[in-house]
Amino acid sequence: MDEDEYNMYNILSKSNASHLGYNHVRTALDLFTISRLSGDHRCLVQKPMWVSFKNLLNRNPAHRFTEELLKAGLSQVLLALDYLHTEAKIIHTEIEDQGILEAFVNAEMTSPSPRKVVDGKPIYATRQFGLPKEYGRVVLGDFGSAVRGDKPQIFDAQPDVYRCPEVMLKTEWSYPADIWNVGAMIWDLYEDKHLFYGIDPTEKRYLTRAHLAELVAMLGPPPMDMLERGVRSKEFFNGDGNWIAETKIPQGLTLEGSEENLDGEKKKEFLQFVRCMLQWRPEDRWTAKELLGHPWLRGNL
Repeated sequence: MDEDEYNMYNILSKSNASHLGYNHVRTALDLFTISRLSGDHRCLVQKPMWVSFKNLLNRNPAHRFTEELLKAGLSQVLLALDYLHTEAKIIHTEIEDQGILEAFVNAEMTSPSPRKVVDGKPIYATRQFGLPKEYGRVVLGDFGSAVRGDKPQIFDAQPDVYRCPEVMLKTEWSYPADIWNVGAMIWDLYEDKHLFYGIDPTEKRYLTRAHLAELVAMLGPPPMDMLERGVRSKEFFNGDGNWIAETKIPQGLTLEGSEENLDGEKKKEFLQFVRCMLQWRPEDRWTAKELLGHPWLRGNL
């Protein structure tokens, strides 16, 4: 573990433990340093976890969560983000389908796995996991890419497909980058696909221009004041805000068309929730706390 990640866990260990989101962040039970001739090695001790969202998706033949599980999981991830952003002052920057469940620990306590002792050592039967009907406690982990949020950042960050507009345009970014990240990640959990791919049809690889072209197709053109902030804006847009990059804007690509599991009022409310996160301007995105009160998320919880 590098020193930056070590310092993040130090910050988490000293932040407000009474906040509801504290229990949804994978903190360290202990932090210590082992000194060797080769140098100091930073170490941490954490509770064992069960599986990630991604593991659960892979175990499910449909490769997607039910609407009920999606709401329950997102509620806990947003609690974690509210804690990180308001109490710990940390931007995670790399929220993938790795919200971790603690259900394995609970299951072992209430219904231990079959075991036998061979040569003085316990051998455990493999516990079979399926898609749960409800979650245990979801926690957000992996702070290897996290940064302090008490000052604006401008370097490249986030996994390609979850990258927010302000990072792509190279303007200052902060806590709302995490909110965009969650909004894009929902498609992996509920639609069995990415919302954005950013694969350039000519180069056959991820390019920022291809990703931005998808954003324009789904969300419309960015506001002029957003473009004026970006160091890279002139690579993709002219002075009037029109698209000039080599990659063409995809035709027929819409947010509504990309969502394939809901219809009617349910779909309308779900997309309203998603649009609260997927806004060009970071200041237009809802905070984690505001999202926790959204009607779609509160429904049937």
